[in-house]
Amino acid sequence: MPRQADPQLEQRILDAASRLWSRGGEKALTMRGVAKAAGTTTPTVYERYNDRQDILRALRIQTRIELFAALTHTRSLTQACQRYLEYALEQPHAYEVLFDGFAQPPSLHEPWPSFNLMRLRLAQRLGGDSRKHTRLMLSLWSLMHGTAMLMIRGGVSGSLRTQMIHACLDALEAVVDAAARSKGKTFSGPKWPAGLILGEAAQSTVTMPESRSGAKSSRQNSRSKKKPAPQLPPVR
Repeated sequence: MPRQADPQLEQRILDAASRLWSRGGEKALTMRGVAKAAGTTTPTVYERYNDRQDILRALRIQTRIELFAALTHTRSLTQACQRYLEYALEQPHAYEVLFDGFAQPPSLHEPWPSFNLMRLRLAQRLGGDSRKHTRLMLSLWSLMHGTAMLMIRGGVSGSLRTQMIHACLDALEAVVDAAARSKGKTFSGPKWPAGLILGEAAQSTVTMPESRSGAKSSRQNSRSKKKPAPQLPPVR
């Protein structure tokens, strides 16, 4: 009888990859190591993924989809931020992989639906176009990510975990309230550049020359994939 396909194989590969990456970074993420950790063979892994970068890309996209799905069930910016922190603690390995090199291609040129969703909630609260609030959303996101990583790396649990989550939420509320009172005034530094776009797939740019070359490289890489990547939900 022909061998039955394992419907959980690809998920085991991604789970194994996230664990290995969390333990030793990219050096620990070899195709042979992933195969062993996933309980399969190296050729089987290669049948599904070109290389470890292909695995990491699939893991990033999966994590973004799951995180976005978790946030869509919330009704306010504060609830979304709390669920964001809870997800990070529930899936710490995948969460850490998601933000490794997030501002570089190919991650830079992939959609960031959760960032866009929270930015949209922020715009609904403060008014105006969501892009107008990118700088403020970046500060809130940095606060959330710092809290998430501190709890993950610190092994925080119990009452301290609860207090840290709510301390972060209190700080977020204070920042948003201050922004509402200031009516969008920039407190420090230069004005947000029109060409600095985050979270919007191919439109995302950090600096224009690098963005063009990075987007080209990303498109070239995408054409070499053995299967199409899952589609991330668009959020504007």
